[in-house]
Amino acid sequence: EVYDLPKSCSGEELLADPEIELILNLTPPQAHFDVSLRALEAGKHVYSEKPLALNRDEGRRLLEAARSRNVRLGCAPDTFMGAALQTARRVLDAGELGRPVAAAAFMLCRGHESWHPSPDFFYQAGGGPVFDMGPYYLTALVSLLGPVSRVTAMAQTSFPERVITTEARKGEKIAVQTPTHVAALLQFACETTCTFTMSFDVWDHQLPPIEVYGVDGTLSLPDPNNFGGAVRMRPATGKTWRRLNATHGYEDNSRGVGLADMARAIQSGRPHRASGEMAFHVLDVTQALYESAEQGRHVNVASRCEKPDRMPQGLSFGQVED
Repeated sequence: EVYDLPKSCSGEELLADPEIELILNLTPPQAHFDVSLRALEAGKHVYSEKPLALNRDEGRRLLEAARSRNVRLGCAPDTFMGAALQTARRVLDAGELGRPVAAAAFMLCRGHESWHPSPDFFYQAGGGPVFDMGPYYLTALVSLLGPVSRVTAMAQTSFPERVITTEARKGEKIAVQTPTHVAALLQFACETTCTFTMSFDVWDHQLPPIEVYGVDGTLSLPDPNNFGGAVRMRPATGKTWRRLNATHGYEDNSRGVGLADMARAIQSGRPHRASGEMAFHVLDVTQALYESAEQGRHVNVASRCEKPDRMPQGLSFGQVED
């Protein structure tokens, strides 16, 4: 009511409306490419839910469409713009951890059939732990360490079927069509090596979401699916862990800050942080993981992206730049 927006319209009407400049694509993963491509070809800026697409060929076509129409392409996740990961980025940029020599990332759970009302697509192409949850971890790591240059992976489908336990569809079975446990090594262009495990096959664990190991200490980070959480550091000269005070804003759930940053960046002419190029690199790494597992070899990652600029310090909620 504040902006006198129409309550609903068809997709064709949306694409044809000259007053609509930017489209948010929240369709299921299997539809991301088609919807985003149509919007870009209509001359609209697009911000997509993750993943950017289901394979690198589709991702390249989206980047090319955005460039040819001179419009912006952005993509979730934007949690790397939150207080926790921005605080960690400041520590790394300031050299307080020294040169990062290694890292680790773990996302282990029992899958989504116990809570999601319609979990089928999590076990189809474009689903699984790497496509579903991997973008949070990969984007966080790339925002901290830069692009990945090479991967080595093993993958398995531990259970051919999943049984839904939510009430509406309790007892229904899902045929699993994608790997549900992936264990990998990532080598970054900066020569840091990361142990990387994503799984829908684990009941519980005591592993950290993300840790970065530097020559001058260790940095422990919270779940990158959230904006806030404890960032802890143990310096080489210390004997105990200490929790770092957040140096940046957006500690609470702030889904949409990446879209807001993109809209403001379009107005001011600067690069937006949750960029299509970084999302494509994450997609490239994801596909490389599957290729490595299938082929039993190292796979080089051809794409590169720039680490996004840090968020300014001292922002109030709702601000994305000074």
